[in-house]
Amino acid sequence: MSDRDEVDEIIAGWDGVRPGLDTQPMQVWSRIARLAQVQDDARSRAFAQQGLALWEFDVLAALRRAGRPYRLTPSQLTADTHVTSGTMTNRIQRLSDKGLVKRLAHPDDGRGALVELTLAGLAAADEALTRLVDAERKLSVALDDQQCHQLAGLLRALLLSVG
Repeated sequence: MSDRDEVDEIIAGWDGVRPGLDTQPMQVWSRIARLAQVQDDARSRAFAQQGLALWEFDVLAALRRAGRPYRLTPSQLTADTHVTSGTMTNRIQRLSDKGLVKRLAHPDDGRGALVELTLAGLAAADEALTRLVDAERKLSVALDDQQCHQLAGLLRALLLSVG
């Protein structure tokens, strides 16, 4: 088994045609991009077992993380999931149609609303999360706990530096 991956091949190709170019950043970011694709595929498969799309899990997960009574305003959901308010309105409606969330009148704002997980939404979020963690554990099998912790710290530093 080779210790070289497809990024090594890409870097070698660039080094051959652009020998003076420092391609070190590509060694990090190209691997992150490829791993993100692998992880997206694993997430999609994990959520599909629950009949959920990625975006559906994102909304259900935001509500679940809010804690009891698993309720947020549409604005909070928009901020948590990084989508537009129009997109969130559509998503809430679609999840409501599936019986995973319900809209409630906001008790403190007559024009506002709250979105709350239903029991079916709570069960779907919990099962999908369990499947996600299992899938991601399998993706991390090449690293021990210390390496995973170290990598998480390094990625956190990168994310904080760009975000």
